[in-house]
Amino acid sequence: MQKFIKIGLLAILILGCEDVIDVELNNTEPRLVVDASINWFKNTTGNEQSIRLSLTAPFFDQAVPPANGATVTITDSNSNTYDFIEDGNTGIYRTDNFVPVIDETYTLTIIYEGEVYTAEETLKSVAPIDFVEQIDDGGFSGEDIELKAFYTDPEGEENYYFFEFISDVVAVPTLEVYEDRFTDGNQIFGFYTEEDLESGDVVTIRNHGVSQSFYQFMFVLLQQGSEESGGPFETQPATVRGNCINQTNPENFPFGYFRLSEVDEVIYTVL
Repeated sequence: MQKFIKIGLLAILILGCEDVIDVELNNTEPRLVVDASINWFKNTTGNEQSIRLSLTAPFFDQAVPPANGATVTITDSNSNTYDFIEDGNTGIYRTDNFVPVIDETYTLTIIYEGEVYTAEETLKSVAPIDFVEQIDDGGFSGEDIELKAFYTDPEGEENYYFFEFISDVVAVPTLEVYEDRFTDGNQIFGFYTEEDLESGDVVTIRNHGVSQSFYQFMFVLLQQGSEESGGPFETQPATVRGNCINQTNPENFPFGYFRLSEVDEVIYTVL
């Protein structure tokens, strides 16, 4: 009899695991999300640029609503203004006459739903990627492929770097930020590893020059998004704000960042 009781209890526990748990989350008014990344790839004119505007949505929503009908401009220190026009109803605003200048300061202005948002940032140069080194016995297992993208930091300058590693192996790019506080003037590297990486896979490696403020913003953001920070429902220690300010209603602050970078790109095929 005891055996049957134990089996019955086990069956109840197993079936209980199949119940759907409804998680009630608080709904808030949508906020503007600004993805204003101006990237000037080396050996290009950099004239064609785009800015994506979207709205926050409930956690379980699949679609990201675009922010339509905004007026978007970027102005440089010489009062040259570049208009970004929305591409249909995508929330993507484009221009084909932007003029990138290293160390130039630019001001982003967005007018949306009667409110004015602004941000100011400087276009930063970047050191080129010298070469990519592949290691085939990396990782904890000693069987993972590791890539090191070496670059030479300019001596006597304060530099900050933002790396993107993009591949078809994973849907989300790997992002890393670096500073040269302890590596000034040395050859150093951006690091990438992925356990499913195999021979023949293609990895796009991008090194962006960024400002100190963007480095600090992304450093905190990456820390909060890491596996060590907890699950998707973990309460974050603080809201990470970018450099965009709502001039009309400061309490209705946007998310995102206005960044301008010179970018060096290498497309690497795993050996």
